[in-house]
Amino acid sequence: MNAPYLYHTMHRLLLQCIKGIASLESSPSFEYPYSMSNKEEVSMDQHKQAIQQKQIDRTIAALEKNNFEAHYIPTIEEVIPTLERLIPSGSTIGVGGSASLEEAGVHIWLRSGRDTFLDRYKPGITAEQTREIFLKSFDADTYLTSANAVTEHGELYNVDGQSNRIAAMLWGPKQVVVVASIDKIVPSLRSAILRVKQVAAPANATRLGTGSHCTKEGVCVSNSVDDEHLMALEAGACENNICANYVVFSRQRIKGRIKVLLVGESLGY
Repeated sequence: MNAPYLYHTMHRLLLQCIKGIASLESSPSFEYPYSMSNKEEVSMDQHKQAIQQKQIDRTIAALEKNNFEAHYIPTIEEVIPTLERLIPSGSTIGVGGSASLEEAGVHIWLRSGRDTFLDRYKPGITAEQTREIFLKSFDADTYLTSANAVTEHGELYNVDGQSNRIAAMLWGPKQVVVVASIDKIVPSLRSAILRVKQVAAPANATRLGTGSHCTKEGVCVSNSVDDEHLMALEAGACENNICANYVVFSRQRIKGRIKVLLVGESLGY
């Protein structure tokens, strides 16, 4: 069959299909099954959203059983108004390194003058001044940060390099507020470990320009989970790694000290 013949044949068949559809549409008994004129609009997303909401509800219930205070915030725009309700005006506030806080505009809000912001990102700040801010953050009224993963069992999972973030989360500030996208919810601790190795650590290492294995390959040099190496790497496996300390936050001794805001839109890594 030559090319011109094939073209004209396909064109003719297409015209016949269009005419057939037109005749159906003109029939009084014809209706598109998902027509906007139907009384009940059908959306594919609403079914996925219903399943996702169940996951969010499970996670919040588990967090609260573990003595976290947990809230669901549908949009990024609601993050700062929620922080204003949770943090008394005039507070001293420290922050952990967090792309989520930056993307939500929290750093800009903190510089508004409402509170005393221990600003680790102040232009021209020296290494010694940064260290002083980290130490002062232990005595802050509120410490803001994010999490690398949140499990449906009600756990927070964080992996740090310098570890000032997890240190302040563990002890010191009167309250800790964790801002985390629902993208970070995972079924289990094992899934949390894999999320860090495959998503969070490569993205953060790339942002920081560490030159580690994951910045070159896109995944951890130890891109699996087994009983021998559940969290950490083989000794010396990655010289420039940012994954030095691994902490699981489970049932808290002080109820409500750590507050978790699960945001219904993508934030951070």
